[in-house]
Amino acid sequence: MARKNAVQAAEDQIKDQAFSELQLLIAESEKLLKDSASLVGEEGETLRAQVGLKLKQALDSVSNVRERTKPVVDATENYIGGHPWQTVAVSAGFGLVVGLLLGRRN
Repeated sequence: MARKNAVQAAEDQIKDQAFSELQLLIAESEKLLKDSASLVGEEGETLRAQVGLKLKQALDSVSNVRERTKPVVDATENYIGGHPWQTVAVSAGFGLVVGLLLGRRN
């Protein structure tokens, strides 16, 4: 049971980190939108309208992703609790693939 709680805590931390990074991106975009207020004319208004629309879409996407992934997260937590060794093997394989891809990138 302690192992499941530790895994759940790690998953929650990863999920929270991803959402906080996305929210930071949105906040920075909002700041850029406010800073673009110095732009004058039709081009400035068009740019602000486009950035505002994209920010709204991003916020809506975050909400939708949270709602849609809840059942998947719950199912994952149940599977991990019942199959710890398979989970370790899949995680190691995933880590290897990501490491190889990042190694090629540099």
